[in-house]
Amino acid sequence: MKLKRIGILTGGGDCPGLNAVIRSIAKPAMNYYSATVIGVLDGYEGMVEGRHRELTPMDVLGIINQGGTILGTSNKGDPFHFPMGERNNIRIVDASQQVIDHYRDMKLDVLVTIGGDGTQIIAHKLSQMGLNVIGIPKTIDNDLDSTDLTFGHDSARAVATEAIDRLQTTASAHHRIMVVETMGRYAGWLALGAGLAGGADIILIPEIPFSWEKIFDTVLKRSKGAKFSIVCVAEGAKPQGGDVSVREMDKKRTDPVRLGGIGELIAKRIEDETGLETRVTVLGHTQRGGSPSAFDRILATRFGTVALEAMARGEFGVMASLQNQYVVTVPLADAVGRQRLVPRDSQLVFAARAVGTCFGD
Repeated sequence: MKLKRIGILTGGGDCPGLNAVIRSIAKPAMNYYSATVIGVLDGYEGMVEGRHRELTPMDVLGIINQGGTILGTSNKGDPFHFPMGERNNIRIVDASQQVIDHYRDMKLDVLVTIGGDGTQIIAHKLSQMGLNVIGIPKTIDNDLDSTDLTFGHDSARAVATEAIDRLQTTASAHHRIMVVETMGRYAGWLALGAGLAGGADIILIPEIPFSWEKIFDTVLKRSKGAKFSIVCVAEGAKPQGGDVSVREMDKKRTDPVRLGGIGELIAKRIEDETGLETRVTVLGHTQRGGSPSAFDRILATRFGTVALEAMARGEFGVMASLQNQYVVTVPLADAVGRQRLVPRDSQLVFAARAVGTCFGD
């Protein structure tokens, strides 16, 4: 296929590695295909509103190590659930036709959508409406199905691991319980990986509802020996028979639930029930920021080059995917069918249990 005009957007939350993908598509597209690369600004919001600009070789020079995204992003721009109006008078409309119109106005041969499950669900819908779309899997949560790994996860896990390392020294010095809350939404990959790497004594993830009594018992036993404990909890973790902690509801998002607060709840309950001094650290958006790890830079670049290869042969409605160490393409329909959650019999869970980590069950 003769590639003339390629559109790229970054959707959902930002994460390390987005610029590496943009670079890996734009540079060879310009150099080898003499294609024009159009950067859509602020994700699907830009597609709905027609905001874009042509990228130049200078735009993608030296950005492989930069966090964030040179195109901007948004997690409130779902064209099928698009917020219109002022702050106190917001209405939700279907703006998908505007996306199609702007796709045609830009004379695109293909639109590359870099994002997580929300971004790729939208991409799949647009593909069904006749647009040429290729997805690239991005999320620190690592919860996108049909790929062994998403870029951004390794970098965020490293940040969370370093935070646990640092908190462990102050926990030991003051004989405290330190509760560390990570992101991850309904998947526990981030808390599990960081907790295992950082030597957390208790790891709480959404896939394994916890017992309050098990947590209290574990920290009390450790207080008689090590005299400190590290609790690494995913924001979507919940007690047995309970529900997730919700920070707020935002109707501008397709999923209006904004999780948060479980770390503070756990810290308060531990201190109230055991009398042990407890502190909480919510890592929040620090996990999303900063430079990508070497692994994520390489994976993001591989995803981008395989996506470009696929569009050059006229393959659309697919997503780049890491399968058994190889980057291939899979149908978008397969990628968005379900979330990739931590199996209770995961080897990571087994390894953590083997070294004495408590999951509260």
